Amino acid sequence: MSSTRSRPRPAAAARRTRTTRDERAAVRAAHPSPAEREAAGLAARGAVPPEQHAAFAVGPGRLDPVEVLVQQAVSRVPELVPVRHGRMLVSPFAFFRGAAAVMAGDLADTPDSGLEVQLCGDAHLVNFGLFASPERRLMFDLNDFDETHPGPWEWDVKRLAASLEIAARQNGLRAKQRRGLQLATVRRYQQAMNRFAGLRELDVWYARADVEELRGMLSAQLKKSQLAALDKTIAKARARDSRRALGRLCGQVDGHHRILADPPLIVPVSDLLPDQPRAALDGELRTLIARYGSTLTADRRAMLASFDFVDLARKVVGVGSVGTRCWIALMFGRDGDDPLFLQIKEAQTSVIAQYGRVRAAHYNHQGERVVRGQRLMQATGDPFLGWETADGIDGQRRHFYVRQLADWKGSVDVPKMVPAGLSMYGELCGWTLARAHARTGDRIAIAAYLGEDDPAFAESIAAFSSAYADQNDRDHAALQAAVRDGRVEAVSGV
Repeated sequence: MSSTRSRPRPAAAARRTRTTRDERAAVRAAHPSPAEREAAGLAARGAVPPEQHAAFAVGPGRLDPVEVLVQQAVSRVPELVPVRHGRMLVSPFAFFRGAAAVMAGDLADTPDSGLEVQLCGDAHLVNFGLFASPERRLMFDLNDFDETHPGPWEWDVKRLAASLEIAARQNGLRAKQRRGLQLATVRRYQQAMNRFAGLRELDVWYARADVEELRGMLSAQLKKSQLAALDKTIAKARARDSRRALGRLCGQVDGHHRILADPPLIVPVSDLLPDQPRAALDGELRTLIARYGSTLTADRRAMLASFDFVDLARKVVGVGSVGTRCWIALMFGRDGDDPLFLQIKEAQTSVIAQYGRVRAAHYNHQGERVVRGQRLMQATGDPFLGWETADGIDGQRRHFYVRQLADWKGSVDVPKMVPAGLSMYGELCGWTLARAHARTGDRIAIAAYLGEDDPAFAESIAAFSSAYADQNDRDHAALQAAVRDGRVEAVSGV
């Protein structure tokens, strides 16, 4: 005789479902996940809602952007300041690149969640790029840390997003396309932060963007022309090494390799100090490099010691850095076909540091600040990265940091990117920035603040970026007017 189990009546099934849900809710309340605990803590501390990040308005106390640039020029090489202004005049995007100090003042008046990370401080699109790891793998990462400093994580996101908006306008994209780029980039940051929030500590620190792996993942999504452009960028980066730099920057002078003059962009130290005996000058520079070597680990110090100093020159780089003291040192290892170029770059106080809400950094040496920040944020670092203090030509003692000048370094040509390429690049930058922040801040708290699927933060940043791009246009026009009026001097085409 067979029997069957009777089905529960609908009312009983509903009661059982409610009971099961109530039990699960009780368990969650008693044992919240890390993200739930952080979300509750943020709510208790009164963190601003994500929607408030959309706001941007110029207050009555905002500093004149041209005056900010004028004040920065006081500590820079006087004859190079017009070069900086000339480069910033080229376009609104070029102005934005040089105006990190202007935006830092604006960001200080915007709301934030109260959660801090190690900021890049200048996380615009061009400050991401390619470089070689010590294992000779081509990596994609942040590559400029002059302004690195502890601060609200939103500041980096807003600077990245604003740079994307400004670049997209310059590239002729429509408002709807620009909004799509913004949402994709910030949502990628959000998704990546949620992903990192669930990883173990070591997995977060081991995460990196290996270019060959990225190419493999993107190959199915890219058109043939886009894949060819990516391959060309990778090939160009791999060709940029010290041997190539030797051929481009140096020549034979009296039977010796010397860095050739190309003023005002490249000026050999012997031209800047013509009355200084060469032997005495070289001895002082060798001592300086040996002192910098003490900031490296023992194995890398030994590697540096295998190279001999040959020549030094002042070299202008970038947009925002123009006018700071930046040098390149030529060194040789085994023979004349074994060059190493070091970049010795002045480190001034971060533009982030002057704002009182930002937690003070723990370094009195600005070069050490840059190096420590870079080591924290980059997935893999330059083996020659270190710092030093040196007396300048004017007798002033200054802080410097040191890194390789040319080691598979490369970047994309953002002003020439089509919408699809700009979208993928923006998302890659968003992932990279999230990984850097996850390493240095409370990734669980940031992920809880953002939520997994909530679009509120991304939509707010898109609105902020559009408003800030409008302000950047006005600031760029203000610099143009200042040059016309003779308030500041600019040299174009250099």
